[in-house]
Amino acid sequence: MSSDDIDKILESGSKEEKIKKLESLANSNDPKIILKVISKLDDPDIEVRGEAFSSLVLNDNNISNHLIEALKSESKNIRAFSALVLSNRRNAEAIPSIINLIKDQSSMVRACALGALGFLRAQQASKAIHSCFADSDLEVKKSALKAAIDIGDKLSADTLKEFKKENDPELENLIVQAEQN
Repeated sequence: MSSDDIDKILESGSKEEKIKKLESLANSNDPKIILKVISKLDDPDIEVRGEAFSSLVLNDNNISNHLIEALKSESKNIRAFSALVLSNRRNAEAIPSIINLIKDQSSMVRACALGALGFLRAQQASKAIHSCFADSDLEVKKSALKAAIDIGDKLSADTLKEFKKENDPELENLIVQAEQN
């Protein structure tokens, strides 16, 4: 199938056609196709985005450079999900680029970047993770605390006391985890 045919399906095919095509592209090494799959991380349909995510995670080829470049995308979905794809692929070389996303204007991107750093056990990101404890968005704070726990940081009683002020059940569970570290 030609690149044009693939483009046509991924751009204007039905949800089912897009998903089927993305499944078939999971081992592509063609840069044009990889970029097209990455672009589907911003598809309007969540199932198509999910299949693009799976296709990228499962791709055995070295596509890290394309995914790292995608962290600079104009699309917040592409930035956020590319960070998660990189972490699921255990691409530690992406850590410096993912750290840059914790200052993103989108809280979703910041939260995903923190999740990715925690998943990668990026201890070198400790200071950056801690800087997000004071984020204005509660989900980002939760992601920062979870990432700090994941990388094995010991947190001060004062830090945990600040989190307790949020009075959030999910955050309470994370505080218990942090206290047990």
